[in-house]
Amino acid sequence: MTMRDYARVLRAHWAGVLGIFLLGLAIAAGVTVLQPKEYTATTSGIVTATSDSSDTGMSLAGSSLAQSKVKSYVDMGSWRTVAEYAIGKLKLHDSPEALVGRVTVTNPVNTTILQVSAKAPTPYAARDLAQAWLQGLVRQVAQVETSGGGKASVKVIAGDSARLPGSPSSPSWNVNLLVGAAVGLIVGAAYALIRDRSDQRIRSTTDVQRVTGQAVVGALPVEASIAKNPRLLPVDGSNDEELTILAEAFRSLRTNLQYMSVDDPPRSIVVTSPAPGDGKSFTAANLAVALSATGQDVILIDGDLRRPRIADLFGIVGDVGLSDVLAGRASYDDVVQSISGTTTLHVLASGAIPPNPSEILGSAKLRDLIKILSRRSMVIVDAPPLLAVTDAAILSTRTDGTLVVVRTGSTTREMLGLAMGALAAVKGKVLGIILNRVPTKGSGKIYYGYRYTGEYYRDENGAKHRKHHTSAHREARTHTPSAPVAGGPLGTAQSDGDVEQEANVVTTEMPIVTDPRSEPVGSGSARVPRRLKG
Repeated sequence: MTMRDYARVLRAHWAGVLGIFLLGLAIAAGVTVLQPKEYTATTSGIVTATSDSSDTGMSLAGSSLAQSKVKSYVDMGSWRTVAEYAIGKLKLHDSPEALVGRVTVTNPVNTTILQVSAKAPTPYAARDLAQAWLQGLVRQVAQVETSGGGKASVKVIAGDSARLPGSPSSPSWNVNLLVGAAVGLIVGAAYALIRDRSDQRIRSTTDVQRVTGQAVVGALPVEASIAKNPRLLPVDGSNDEELTILAEAFRSLRTNLQYMSVDDPPRSIVVTSPAPGDGKSFTAANLAVALSATGQDVILIDGDLRRPRIADLFGIVGDVGLSDVLAGRASYDDVVQSISGTTTLHVLASGAIPPNPSEILGSAKLRDLIKILSRRSMVIVDAPPLLAVTDAAILSTRTDGTLVVVRTGSTTREMLGLAMGALAAVKGKVLGIILNRVPTKGSGKIYYGYRYTGEYYRDENGAKHRKHHTSAHREARTHTPSAPVAGGPLGTAQSDGDVEQEANVVTTEMPIVTDPRSEPVGSGSARVPRRLKG
């Protein structure tokens, strides 16, 4: 993993890392509060020769002798006899071994000083113990030096009395909190890495590419306004401020498809997903709206003959449609439905749910129907999930390619891998992956630069365009065709909206090429199919 990968993992699990970090601090603080206080007092003595000679040579010899013996006296500071002297002097009930563990005797470098540090639960006890220990050490050195019956060559002279410590030496808040923070960060980072390794859900384009090797051709953001009640982008080109970011995401997807293969552009596309609930129908419907907004004739077919959703999304009749055409009960012209507000989008609903959807979708009639329709229109087919049934895999062989919708944070890597395997088994062409419900905040967020949208769409007086246009504005847009730019890679007329997008200009509307003879803008109304044959 690179440093960028580590940073991504930490951002993805920042809440857990922060929680563990704070827990580490809390534990450190608790330990510090509960840990018994300990005070440290220090006193010192100096090792010196006993010679009274004023001769320089003798003084140097005495200094060298003291320097050579001071190391031995440091070790003598942990003797049992020294501890017993301190116990007797202070009338303590501790064992000599326990007391030795609370006292440290050291010798500063290049000196003949003996430094005694003693620890105790109270400042007075620490001071008294340090002082008594030094006195015991002075006594022990004197006994050792005179053990042969002669005069001692060196002696230890006690220095200043030990000072009363003003604050506890242990526990240390700074040290404990630093250790707690370090441990919290380490454990938090380990938690994030373990979660990342064990979490098999797709969360980024990197995850998609690792599993499939396919490009992500679209990233659809989470829109709070449609999270519980999915709805379509305005087909009449009106501005819906709540769907601005989503509309731009579908424009970006539309552009990626248009320039995917200039020499051999797809004319029929299946939209599917690994599992139910990934948003394939919502994606297929809005993609059809976005494509039709350029002036291209688009036919949206509900190929999900098990759980059809397209008719409900558009608010049209869903009881007649594709299954009736394939069963010979109706012709295409009988059941295809126009959508109010645009002359370029038509919908073929699923029709009556048949008992054998797979056989119907695998028929030559469907292949021929899509082939004929794609000669003059862009065909979008909403297919069932790949892992639920074989219908989508069958449909992928009837079209120019497949778009697989992946729900961010829900679809797992295993599910996506199995879905891609199902398409590979029938040699279905995959055009790309669409990430749905990508967060716009926090980890895995996508950025479109929409903070500039409000500034871009202001009139000359500085006022923002409103969500609801005036009737004069709507009438002008409905009866004034946009000037198309010929030569779009999908065989479409490229509108001014596409030109603006290619110039990286963020728009808040979906412009469409309208016809002066088109019916008035409506919401959810459609041409009612003619009576079926037989």
